[in-house]
Amino acid sequence: MTTEAMTEAATEQPTKNVFLVGLNDFNREKLRSIRNADRYTFHGVLDPAEVLETYDFPIEDMLERAEQQIRRWQDETGGTVDAITGYMDFPVSTMLPLLCERFGVRSASLESLLKCEHKYWSRLVQREIVPDHIPPFQAFDPFDDAAFDAIDIALPFWVKPIKSSGSMLGFHIANRDDFEAAMLEIREQIHLISEPFNFVLEQATLPDEVASIDGHFCLAEGIIGGRQCTLEGYSFEGDVQSFGIIDSVRYQNGSSFFRYEYPSNLPDLIRAKMSEITQAVIPHIGFDDCAFNIEFFWDRELNHVWLLEINTRVSQSHSDIFEKVDGQTNQQVTIQVACGERPDFPAGQGMYDCAGKFFWRVFDVDGDTVVTQVPSEAEIAIVTERFPAAVIKPQVEVGGRLSDLIEQDSYSFAICELYLGGGDTKDLLDRYVECRELLPFEFSPGVA
Repeated sequence: MTTEAMTEAATEQPTKNVFLVGLNDFNREKLRSIRNADRYTFHGVLDPAEVLETYDFPIEDMLERAEQQIRRWQDETGGTVDAITGYMDFPVSTMLPLLCERFGVRSASLESLLKCEHKYWSRLVQREIVPDHIPPFQAFDPFDDAAFDAIDIALPFWVKPIKSSGSMLGFHIANRDDFEAAMLEIREQIHLISEPFNFVLEQATLPDEVASIDGHFCLAEGIIGGRQCTLEGYSFEGDVQSFGIIDSVRYQNGSSFFRYEYPSNLPDLIRAKMSEITQAVIPHIGFDDCAFNIEFFWDRELNHVWLLEINTRVSQSHSDIFEKVDGQTNQQVTIQVACGERPDFPAGQGMYDCAGKFFWRVFDVDGDTVVTQVPSEAEIAIVTERFPAAVIKPQVEVGGRLSDLIEQDSYSFAICELYLGGGDTKDLLDRYVECRELLPFEFSPGVA
């Protein structure tokens, strides 16, 4: 075949239909910018508000409606379903293996996904392969009044639900009073995630030591810390690769995220150790044909790497900053793996040497605090004219209460997200400070 004929044949190759659960406008634009985007047709499944703006997750019903929506599209168009994927945590991540199985498309198995997302099961399998890189841990029933006395982990420690979303219901426990206060909140809210998660657990084959620890349970873990980062990677037909490490920088309280910065400033040897742990853990779990990210800590004083948790998708919070530095969003990897294509992610081909996602937060305020002013479109336009690649995403509206915000940590409220590119870390921070000066937020009773 001549070169001309080969080019013509490639041009005539049909596009692949890729369905994304909860696809919103921001991420649709990111997908349109990936390499060879014209080879794919992207279809949203379910209203993004169902998975982004609520804690009501009737997951069985959501699965049925998602399947009906895709089958209706098949009946109307006669088209093929080539991939079903997503880029969000619960409930999307846990729906995908079940939905993909119904259509016979590529996905990680449900059991391997749960070995990542069920925090207790995940620690059990991690202990089998990298025991020196995880903290002591113990499952407990938050509805058991004697739970605190039964936890055999030295104070202080963290408690978190077996399955959560974001930093929801995670608490630092220094004493019994902290524990009892945390249990009041957990008992009141844990059902929001545990009940739909238990439906997913019922679809899987679980070992005995896991089957008795359902979504209503919590995990206590010893304190690990240091410099936090996230390794993004994928497993494609058994080949595990990482394509970027992002630093996660917290505020002084040690709990709330301040920014994600890419590329990482960690030493080469530490980043290599994290990649080594990833190469051991992901195949051991059997997690394959899917993108993922793993959160780590580097304890500089001990020169030790800790594995915090495994997430079964790329982070949409990193999509823009990958694009600013590498020239492509990390969602390119998600799409290629889901379509059965080996990823070919670029490096260093973007407009900036580094980039960050900043979380503008308010602290020490009551959830009943009311928003009285947010930046206008004109004021945001001033920022984007000053920094053309900046993306400004206020998270609050005038008249809203801070308690209306979804997926907040237990210590602050994130009122605005800012994506910025720069020449180095100092440049990024200077730009962030200037953006804050240009973007007015006001609250009652007067929090600045």
